[in-house]
Amino acid sequence: MALKYSYYPGCTLKNKAKSLDITARKCASALGFELEEIENWQCCGGVYPLGSDEIATKLSSVRALDYAKSKSQKLVTLCSACHHVIKRVNDDMKNVPDTRMRANNYLKLDTPYCGETQVLHYLEVLRDEIGFDNIAKAVKNPLKGVKIGAYYGCMLLRPSKIMEFDNPENPQIMEDFIKALGAQSVIFPYRNECCGGHVALKSPESAQKLSGKVTRSAEGFGADMLITACPLCLYNLNKNSQSDIPVYYFTELLAKALGIDSEE
Repeated sequence: MALKYSYYPGCTLKNKAKSLDITARKCASALGFELEEIENWQCCGGVYPLGSDEIATKLSSVRALDYAKSKSQKLVTLCSACHHVIKRVNDDMKNVPDTRMRANNYLKLDTPYCGETQVLHYLEVLRDEIGFDNIAKAVKNPLKGVKIGAYYGCMLLRPSKIMEFDNPENPQIMEDFIKALGAQSVIFPYRNECCGGHVALKSPESAQKLSGKVTRSAEGFGADMLITACPLCLYNLNKNSQSDIPVYYFTELLAKALGIDSEE
């Protein structure tokens, strides 16, 4: 019986980042698990609200979390921003009584939501639920000879005590993923630094400077390409790249290695 997860795609995966959504679903099917899209999901807001009294922009995340709870399923996300917001809101619902009380009072849920749902990023499903060893066995087209740099960005890793994704200073999950595909991982200095995405409109020069550091660093350390899980990072790195290095979603490389027809 296939593993089944509640799935929160988020807004960007329904338009500009469709390839991230499509390849993730097809790879899940090939690897024996199912992403069941949440009914009537709403935008997560894109940015976690830092105001301690802000509740309205957290409600869509609570609805998604409560839906997964009602299905007795874990909640899977792909977009780094969506994952960041939902994971932090879930922590609030578990550990911040005022937020929990106000959200439940507003939503009038049949049973109060108190942070019961486990939130996983798709990469965590691959690592912890499927296993990179099993993924390596499923690879049909090993990416031999390809040197790939993993770009984590900010939101997957921090704040580390809440995200619990990987070591924020020396992460390994994406490097282990790359090795499972038969490729060579390239460690470079700016793989967990900001690309400038959140200041791109206010200060495009700053975003260009930060993104340029990332792409030049990866190319300088010998990477043929970069992979990321973040639609904003992919856009920003491609737009502001100061090198010829291409940037792809990690699921696109997974699909290629699993032998999934890209035209599909």
